Amino acid sequence: MGLYLIGFSLAVLKVAVGLGMVIFVHELGHFLVAKLCGVKCEKFYLGFDIGGWKFCKFTWGETEYGIGILPLGGYVKMLGQEDNPARLQEELERAKSHGKEEADTENKDENRAKNRAKNGQDEQADTETVAEAEAALYDPRSFLAQSVPKRMAIISAGVVMNVIFAFVMAAIAYGMGVKQMPCGVGALAPGQGAWQADLKVDDRIVEIAGKPVHQFRDLQTSVSLGDIDGGISLVIRRPGVQQELTATVMPDRTWLVPRIGISNPRTTSLLGRDEMLWSKEMDIPPVGPGSPADLARPRFHHGDRIVEIGGSPVDRFGQIRAQLTQHPDEPLSVTVERAEKGPRFNLCEAPSGPLGQIKPGPFFGPERITIEVAPRPMKRLGLVMEMGPVTAVQDHSPAARAGIKPGDRIEKIDGRTPGDPMTLPDRLRKQAGGTVTLTIRREGTDRPIELGAALRQPMTFEVPIDDTNWPVTANSLGIAYRVENRVERVISGSPAAAAGVKVGDVLTRATLLPPDEQTIEKLKTEYEKPQLTQTELALDFSPEKPLWPILIAVLQSGLPGTRVEFDLKDGRSMTLKPYEATDWFNPERGFRFEAVSFDRKASSPSEAVELGAAETIESMTLVLRMLHKVGTQQVSAKAFGGPVEIAKAAYRSASRGTARLLLFLTLLSANLAVLNFLPIPLLDGGHMVFLVWEGIRGKPANERVQVVLTYLGLAFILGLMVWVIGLDFGLISRQ
Repeated sequence: MGLYLIGFSLAVLKVAVGLGMVIFVHELGHFLVAKLCGVKCEKFYLGFDIGGWKFCKFTWGETEYGIGILPLGGYVKMLGQEDNPARLQEELERAKSHGKEEADTENKDENRAKNRAKNGQDEQADTETVAEAEAALYDPRSFLAQSVPKRMAIISAGVVMNVIFAFVMAAIAYGMGVKQMPCGVGALAPGQGAWQADLKVDDRIVEIAGKPVHQFRDLQTSVSLGDIDGGISLVIRRPGVQQELTATVMPDRTWLVPRIGISNPRTTSLLGRDEMLWSKEMDIPPVGPGSPADLARPRFHHGDRIVEIGGSPVDRFGQIRAQLTQHPDEPLSVTVERAEKGPRFNLCEAPSGPLGQIKPGPFFGPERITIEVAPRPMKRLGLVMEMGPVTAVQDHSPAARAGIKPGDRIEKIDGRTPGDPMTLPDRLRKQAGGTVTLTIRREGTDRPIELGAALRQPMTFEVPIDDTNWPVTANSLGIAYRVENRVERVISGSPAAAAGVKVGDVLTRATLLPPDEQTIEKLKTEYEKPQLTQTELALDFSPEKPLWPILIAVLQSGLPGTRVEFDLKDGRSMTLKPYEATDWFNPERGFRFEAVSFDRKASSPSEAVELGAAETIESMTLVLRMLHKVGTQQVSAKAFGGPVEIAKAAYRSASRGTARLLLFLTLLSANLAVLNFLPIPLLDGGHMVFLVWEGIRGKPANERVQVVLTYLGLAFILGLMVWVIGLDFGLISRQ
């Protein structure tokens, strides 16, 4: 634990230095150009010294340097600079007085001194004559005394420095080498766009919207900021298929950021040890605690590579997924290849290589070990919920060929009711290769419709990943459907029956309660997991959020002794203890697989420059596209993050290595440059607008106009800060 704290502290230190550098270079740009233009800089601060509060300060030459108490930016205070136009005349008087003293001291032209004194006596000077007064009144070293081009250079210098900093960080990162994930499919979310378009595990996406892609981040960006209404066009390479395939995927817009339901690709190796952690006890184990894979003997180790499962050789993750899907109720023999010594990482050699292709090595005399893994019974509570309508039909599936449409309700299968909608996919799997007759009820029709469908052998399974409205998928048929919150049947002799749950009861809330401390301590010894923990989880059900599939999915990974507390619509509450089913098995047996990754490293300084420039441009355009999508309401404003989220993201990047942190700083610095140059008063972009106007007219904008626009800008910025901080601290729900 002590070593882990050292590693944690170093990561935090890197984050603090990195974020401080982004602010520092921005203000340094203003400072250096101001000095070059002869402007006196009174203060240079990181953070804001609100109310005079500061961590430290010192004076060097004519400038006071310090670190303010509020770490949300920084500033350079120049002589004559005043962000509030309402105080402009006051600043003019100060500059005038200071300028008169300098003129007397330096014995400047007597007529000029008299004119300055005469103008200084006119306290009612019209603000429209500010431009005429500048040359005569301002201190020569005042910001306001400089020409419009010089002031433009000073204002834009911070943004320019941020762009340069972003480029340098990216070039250094690619010079060091950045671990990236290829653009491929590791798993599909139930019923989402990628599932509907019939994408498969191990597919490699080589082109999105006509643009070649290499890394998984390209997919995330293209989906969230692409053509959401028209769909995202993909070009796909599929193992075993020579010709490239095409698909158009419709993003799901119910999320904060649109998504198509794909997770990153996986190798056939179990999780390796995290090199960035200083304590092995903090590692994520290669198998889930208490799962059949965890209880199997001999034990699975970090980095074990599965080479055979169920008697079939495997070299791709999808093949493992298929074996788990097709044999959930049978013991499976799993043969792994294990390095005798030394670290072992199974990485893709290049983004253009076969997805999940494992390069042998670096092994030092690998040994093969065969381990038998028992089936994993599903945990259930004794409730059968009502089956809802079909929400999605998969392209090229039996359901699509049979003519099933979203919105249809399946009333019967081969003349019998569908039964438990949660076990239906497994029951249909057992009938793969046969034909079923479906009786469906379609909206707008008076009579049921009978359709015949030839069932196929499923090759994968989907699992809900968070507390959102996920459907259940029956891959043998190719449909996704809702599971409602209403109880259709109570299994006799089950905990639900003993608790008095009745047909027709409606769930409103479910809370997973972790085992008591005594049970946890016992499990720590039994599972040999000293860091074993489980937290309480609450799910709120509603007609718009039928979360029964989520509850069942989360329940499977719960530790022995986990209980579920239910609240019903009629006000009753009860606590149920799960039990293991005898005829329903979980295909997921607890394996945790390593992500496919490759090292993208520049082969020469010129390539590092090229990659750094491309990364900087991508980061700068990313924020503009994001703002456009938010403005057109295609992306929710709740997707924004404030200082807390920025710090969290920075820490995650620092934990993955220095190169990854540098790329995050590239993104942050480029975003700061773009955002700070938006035409909003108080920001650099707002000042530039006023300067452009002054350059065109030959005099500053009307004071009243500046005051109104400045206060509007201030209100917008303060409102935005309140918004993102509220999101960060959960005061504003992101749902």
